[in-house]
Amino acid sequence: MPTTFDWDSMQSFLAIARAGRLTVAAQRLGIDHTTLSRRIKELEGALQTRLFDRSVGGYVLTSQGERFLQSAQAVETLALELLRDVAGSSSKVAGTIRIGAPDGFGTSFLAPRLGRMREIQPELSIELVTMPRLFNLTKREADLAIGLARPEEGRLHARKLTDYELGLYGSAEYLNRCGEPRDREALREHTLLGYIPDMIYAEELDYIPLVSKDVGPSITSSNLIAQFNMTLAGAGLCILPCFMATREGRLKRILQKDVKRYVLSG
Repeated sequence: MPTTFDWDSMQSFLAIARAGRLTVAAQRLGIDHTTLSRRIKELEGALQTRLFDRSVGGYVLTSQGERFLQSAQAVETLALELLRDVAGSSSKVAGTIRIGAPDGFGTSFLAPRLGRMREIQPELSIELVTMPRLFNLTKREADLAIGLARPEEGRLHARKLTDYELGLYGSAEYLNRCGEPRDREALREHTLLGYIPDMIYAEELDYIPLVSKDVGPSITSSNLIAQFNMTLAGAGLCILPCFMATREGRLKRILQKDVKRYVLSG
């Protein structure tokens, strides 16, 4: 039977599994990398198995390490839940958390609120990754990921956050120049902005069919922020999240009754 290992060893394992590099994990834990290396060797000795393959490129989980990761994450989740139950709202969280989010939501909604989170948890370091892609938590691309739909694979804990609404918008400058369409058919005479079709990473982002199956975007980008800025610049009409567009006085929502959709974020 393996000897007993302590909680510090498990936290050390999780830090390396998430960072992929010993020095980065040590920095996040606030300890020397030699101490971290010793903890992992002791943990592997206690478990009588190799958890990582070491190379110049970093630390990669072995098959046994992948199995142990699932158990370690479950223990970590349970420990945090117990802490919240016992300490309530006064509980403090320390360490580093990496949050993955879609570019629009992460940049426009989440980023302005992270300062308040840091005030509440001053010992917490926050890494925000905003990219137009899905994040794989099992591969440690993020500790917490916000997506457009519930994950279908992996032993993950998912919770619905909210619904958000989409609408068709154009800048005042564009509408003055090109006129405001009165119905869907009139959109054929306008420039539409949208995603590059073969780079749509989630079906929830396939917005254009909401407008019409007979029209397509003339200017496209894989990035929602780029689409937003193109709309502001008067390049055309674009379907945008209302939480982004309604804050901008230069944009006007059009065909509201005809083009409307709620998207789950969970």
